[in-house]
Amino acid sequence: MAEQVEKVIIDGAIEENEWRHLTDEQIESEGVPASGAITVPLSVWQARRDELCKRNDRIGVWLEPGEEPAEIADDLDRLEMVAIHFPAHKDGRGYSYARELRTRYGFSGEVRAVGDVLQDQLFYMHRVGFNAFEVRPDRDINEALAGLKVFSITYQGDVHDPRPIYQR
Repeated sequence: MAEQVEKVIIDGAIEENEWRHLTDEQIESEGVPASGAITVPLSVWQARRDELCKRNDRIGVWLEPGEEPAEIADDLDRLEMVAIHFPAHKDGRGYSYARELRTRYGFSGEVRAVGDVLQDQLFYMHRVGFNAFEVRPDRDINEALAGLKVFSITYQGDVHDPRPIYQR
């Protein structure tokens, strides 16, 4: 999983990152923190769901490539965020996962792209359902924000408006 970033793009604005991504190793050594917004790996969620749900703070799950949204579909009402990790910008499975979360499962919480997230991807990621982005630390988040407005018109529908241009 990517290192923690201070600022993120949420719903088209740059915000402070309130979420902490915990690894298996951190949870093993430090335990589950009593407070603070956290995301945990799918394996931790599956093993410690009841314990995590007893916390009095926000909880999310992060998915790696190959971990399908179907594995958390029954728990989406308990989650405020699903973080989808892109270990490399050329791995496109996360696009399908975001679309599936929005269209098949009706998830209305935050869907955040993390990892190797670049400006050129943001517009397309937003179209499939991402509403939050952790831009790589070596990239300028202000420049990345401009990636959401690269195009003003699209021909195809998306998760926000499935109608093609001739029906809009």
